[in-house]
Amino acid sequence: MAEFNIALIKGDGIGPEIVNGAVTVLDAVAKKFNHTFSYTDVLMGGCAIDATGVPLPQETIDICKKSDSVLLGAVGGPKWDSQPPANRPEKGLLGIRKALGLYSNLRPSILKPQLKAASPLKDEKLENGLDIMVVRELTGGIYFGKRERAEDGSWASDEERYSVEEVKRIGKIAFETAMLRNKKLVSVDKANVLESSRLWRKTITEMSAEYPEVTLTYMYVDNAAMQLAINPAQFDVIVTSNIFGDILSDLSSAIAGSIGMLPSASLGASKCGMYEPIHGSAPDIAGMDIANPIATIVSAAMMLEMSFGLIEEAKAINAAVDKVLDMDYRTTDIMSDGMKKVGCKEMAQLIADNI
Repeated sequence: MAEFNIALIKGDGIGPEIVNGAVTVLDAVAKKFNHTFSYTDVLMGGCAIDATGVPLPQETIDICKKSDSVLLGAVGGPKWDSQPPANRPEKGLLGIRKALGLYSNLRPSILKPQLKAASPLKDEKLENGLDIMVVRELTGGIYFGKRERAEDGSWASDEERYSVEEVKRIGKIAFETAMLRNKKLVSVDKANVLESSRLWRKTITEMSAEYPEVTLTYMYVDNAAMQLAINPAQFDVIVTSNIFGDILSDLSSAIAGSIGMLPSASLGASKCGMYEPIHGSAPDIAGMDIANPIATIVSAAMMLEMSFGLIEEAKAINAAVDKVLDMDYRTTDIMSDGMKKVGCKEMAQLIADNI
């Protein structure tokens, strides 16, 4: 029997619904495998602004640091668009990553055979399947760089800045991830234009000597986006900067059929990570019980494996998801002819029942 403390950041929009769905599945895992998962709800994002005036209260940081891991729903929405830039819900997300030292984001993009028809790509583009891991640097680059704005609003700037150490630590994760997969790594940058990208490429190149089994290649980010659209099967592991990773991981998820299916893990030097679906808060469908909880549920599976070392339990969740899809149950976003439509809550319960 194992005991784990999990901080729950349910957030905004559909966040509470999908996190509740993941908790339903985690409780089923706890019962079957004789574990104890204790949950603590904390505020971040728009709901935190409403309650405390800030997107990331210190209490949330303190509780997350004391927890074994964090499960996040989603934050943000047009309700808080009038907030000043320094107090937007998204600032809470950037802040918690920094506070927990979560410098790497792993986003798998896997096209399940049951959902092949949901991909926008033609069948011949997917004949070799789709299984891509995007390793995104998470606490550096332009999102955390120096910001300036003219008082009269006539210009603004954001600094893209990376140190060798920042590139090395994300490069290490990327190379080690590639070693566990097909030993192919593509480093994506814009080294033909950006000085920061030239530093990135030089550092990754030097690191490659430590991983002679890994085949390292390079792509400019514009070409990488095109290649993901026309030949995604060529990719195994992609490593890239914060802003490029943000864009490319969303593109790779769209190729896989629905952003409602794909998880992510944000990790640092410790085993405590933050796990979340890659999609947003979708406030337009909040409270309607039509959101897809699967991305959050499989994010919880990643948490069990990567932070808690519960490999069989993680496999049980993924197997339950596959079984429910094989039974032709679908939420609205992945619905097709002949399938059985279910809501967010029912989908979560079906997966829990099949653990």
